[in-house]
Amino acid sequence: MPPLPIRRARVTALIPAHDEAGQIADSIASLRGQEHAPDRVIVIADNCADATADIARSLGVEVVETAGNAHKKAGALNQVLDGLLGTLGPDDVVLVMDADSALDPGFVRAGLETLAAGRYAAVGGTFTGKDGGGLVGMFQRNEYVRYARDVRRLKGRALVLTGTATMFRALTLQRVVEARRAGRLPGAGHVYDVRVLTEDNELTLAILHLGLRILAPARCTLKTEVMLTWRDLFRQRLRWKRGALENLTDYGWTKVTRPYWGRQLFSLAGVLVIFAYLTTTVWSIAVAGGLRIHPVWAAVTVIFIVERVVTVRARGPRHMLVAALLFVEMVFDVFLQVVQAKAFWEAAWRRERKW
Repeated sequence: MPPLPIRRARVTALIPAHDEAGQIADSIASLRGQEHAPDRVIVIADNCADATADIARSLGVEVVETAGNAHKKAGALNQVLDGLLGTLGPDDVVLVMDADSALDPGFVRAGLETLAAGRYAAVGGTFTGKDGGGLVGMFQRNEYVRYARDVRRLKGRALVLTGTATMFRALTLQRVVEARRAGRLPGAGHVYDVRVLTEDNELTLAILHLGLRILAPARCTLKTEVMLTWRDLFRQRLRWKRGALENLTDYGWTKVTRPYWGRQLFSLAGVLVIFAYLTTTVWSIAVAGGLRIHPVWAAVTVIFIVERVVTVRARGPRHMLVAALLFVEMVFDVFLQVVQAKAFWEAAWRRERKW
């Protein structure tokens, strides 16, 4: 891709929002507080039954209300992007962010600086969790800290451009649309494939299959909402995990997808290991009359505890102490493995895709 002259770069921010009256003002404020503020902010009010659109208008940003959209976030974004992309040129950038996210002040500047050299087609963010949710919220905040740590250790080589916030060269999105229309990528000629459960993951695969590169720069950071209940978290993660599997199925076995398939196999192995671990523990207590820890499982336990403690260090001593209590962290890990197992089962039996 050609270099992006930062001084001439124009940033259009799109915020798809469905009944986000409680958070849309914070999201807009985070854009206004950027070191390099977007040139244009558009809130896409999708089938809202609350005051989201009115609040956004009162804050001086553009508002587009969707018409007849039955495809949730992907459909809402497509309705705006279908008209917008034709007006954008090589110096334009599109920022897509969730309405429950708030960007840290340096996000846009860091994204533009990364895109400037022309080596990357899009840049995504790493995130921490907002307050709330009690124990389930704490688990998610710890998980997000670990994810951000992993991305930093990999020097920004993230696998997914997350929907929390991503900056795309306009040229990137235009090439995706052209490739879909030519049948070289799945989808129906729009930026986002509305058939899928995880549109952000699918768009990442589409960009990579065009031979383009992505990055999650260390300074592109933000805060995002956590799920407040176990039920909501289960539904969210089931959609993420099953969606990722189905995205890979759509693209098949390619040079791009091989590492992703490897991670899925690793996840399947994790499901088997965690349930073998728990089964062995229960059998020892119920049948053998006491907990007899095999050296192999003892080593696994120690490694697990050390990994939990070290990877949550950024959240401070209190959370490191909680992480050291094996049974506390194990609750969340078992929960995630149950979700993963259900995702594999549903994907294998090709149950109907739905949110």
